[in-house]
Amino acid sequence: MATVQLHDTVGNIVRDHPALARLFEQSRVDYCCGGQKTLAEACIQRGLDPQTFLAQLKEAAIAEPLPAVNLVALSLSELTDHIEQVHHAYLKTELPRLENLITKVARVHGDKDSRLTQVRDIFLSLSQELTTHLMKEEQILFPMMRQLETQETIPTFHCGSIANPINQMTLEHDTAGTALVQLRQLTDDYTPPGWACNTYRVLLDALLTFEQDMHQHVHKENNVLFPKAIALEQLKRD
Repeated sequence: MATVQLHDTVGNIVRDHPALARLFEQSRVDYCCGGQKTLAEACIQRGLDPQTFLAQLKEAAIAEPLPAVNLVALSLSELTDHIEQVHHAYLKTELPRLENLITKVARVHGDKDSRLTQVRDIFLSLSQELTTHLMKEEQILFPMMRQLETQETIPTFHCGSIANPINQMTLEHDTAGTALVQLRQLTDDYTPPGWACNTYRVLLDALLTFEQDMHQHVHKENNVLFPKAIALEQLKRD
């Protein structure tokens, strides 16, 4: 951890030290969509003292366990399989559950807090976009990556460079990130009001888990998978 500097990007820090994601989450420092920012820039954006946060990272790293999966060591095929099996599978199960919960809570309690209607609308839109996003990755982008890895020369892609669909996926990640920020703001950091029923409380807890999984999901793609694919294509081109 002594090698980490304030000019390192937050995405690379979490890539190399996955357990530190918890501290980034707690401090609300964006390491997925904002993973290209340096640690210093990200801290300043959040109103944190960079040196203080760096010291906290070093302290947390002392007890850092070995990651369950070494993402950096995985091949493109292994990475895409991991993302599908862990994060895509989670979303396919959790999105319909969250849609039902959020629709019910907005219907029952929307008169007490009109923000619940906004939460419902934002989430339903996000859910639809994510469903399409997963399909595009599984049916188009990820097969392209596997093909790129297994062929000796660069395949002829219908979209030209593999960077083109990656750029589109990155833009869609940014849109999802904006929606997550809105959901957190509208729910007071997923804090239930005193009058909240059990279903409402379950919803907020599920939304928090959903946000954390999305952060990990986008981080793995933006900061590990996508750069690896672009680098491999450039290597084969050279």
